[in-house]
Amino acid sequence: MEGERNLEATIEQLLNVEKQMRLAGDVAGTKKAATDILQLCFDAKAWSTLNDQIVLLSKRRGQLKQAVTAMVQQAMQYIDETPDIETKIQLITTLNNVSAGKIYVEIERARLIKKLAKIKEEQGLIAEAADLMQEVAVETFGAMAKTEKIAFILEQVRLCLDRQDYVRAQILSRKISPRVFDADPTKEKKKPKEGDNIVEEAPADIPSLMELKRFYYELMIRYYSHHKDYLEICRCYKSIYDIPSVKESSAHWIPVLRKICWYLVLSPHDPMQSSLLNSILEDKNLSEIPNFRLLLKQLVTMEVIQWTALWNDYKDEFENEKNLLGGSLVEKAAEDLKQRIIEHNILVVSKYYSRITLKRLAELLCLNLQEAEKHLSEMVVSKALVAKIDRPMGIVSFQTSKDSNEILNSWAMNLEKLLDLVEKSCHQIHKETMVRKAALEV
Repeated sequence: MEGERNLEATIEQLLNVEKQMRLAGDVAGTKKAATDILQLCFDAKAWSTLNDQIVLLSKRRGQLKQAVTAMVQQAMQYIDETPDIETKIQLITTLNNVSAGKIYVEIERARLIKKLAKIKEEQGLIAEAADLMQEVAVETFGAMAKTEKIAFILEQVRLCLDRQDYVRAQILSRKISPRVFDADPTKEKKKPKEGDNIVEEAPADIPSLMELKRFYYELMIRYYSHHKDYLEICRCYKSIYDIPSVKESSAHWIPVLRKICWYLVLSPHDPMQSSLLNSILEDKNLSEIPNFRLLLKQLVTMEVIQWTALWNDYKDEFENEKNLLGGSLVEKAAEDLKQRIIEHNILVVSKYYSRITLKRLAELLCLNLQEAEKHLSEMVVSKALVAKIDRPMGIVSFQTSKDSNEILNSWAMNLEKLLDLVEKSCHQIHKETMVRKAALEV
């Protein structure tokens, strides 16, 4: 009881000192008086008094910005020293309220909210933690270090994915440009010009840029896996594969390269997929996993692939993905793999045939007539190829329909060729006649 009275008396004296310094405009004196009051409360473990004094000092008339900043920074050091979780939450909430709307302590407020969100997440309140993190728009903070900004936004994306809010996760992920990870960290930083914001150093617990790059693409894989966008998942794994720390050890890059190969095979056929497929085939590291090199070669080769034989060869490899980095492939991946092989086979058939019976097409695809027609129709609808089915006759035509201009051009070309042939024939006849006349005269 006596200790409390002494504490109150000392605080009262320091408050008078703080008032004199503040009114005199003495920045250093005001900061010292304010921080001394907080230190007294901390030493006495009077957490309730500490919260009250922080609010009181911040609301005093004409309070200096430097004093508020010093108070918030000092009180943040006490957060980890709190005796229990309730006291910790109360202190963070107090500091959060004090720093709200003050641009000069925006970085401290962002760090406070991150700590509070972590506590909420540990308590299982993921939705609350996500809502808290979304309050802060760190991309507008000029003084915050680049790596700290990226780490904060990635934490926002992770919490949105954890609560299965995929729309907001995508919006937040777009705040990070992938090009930011290609910046060379070894380059010397330019000295700030006069009037520029001084960028703070990132705290020690913030990962490096390359670690953040990996974390970013792992989160994007989670997002694209939900939408089953295989090509984008493949591109994310390709970006992870290009990280120097991953390429150092085969134990790191082999699982990533396997995933790249699987998702390439699962991706629908389009120019981007073909380009990526050819670039991966040129990779020397692919020779370390010959099975996957053979799989990609089969896709590039214009030959029909037997699904049953392929599945028997690669079923074990497919199941083994569960035990490797990134876990098993997305749900229904086996069904989609079969679909891609059928699509590949239809494209191969369309290259070799201009017209084919539906029965023969079904035999080549190892399907019944209904399934062959269904897959062919889906490819036509998605504009992967041009085809027409004459159902009464049971004939599929892969010939593209020509417009009137193309038909006229082809006729003109044919006429030109015909006239050339007539001219050559006339020339040959004339030549033969002249030779014959000459022979008779002799």
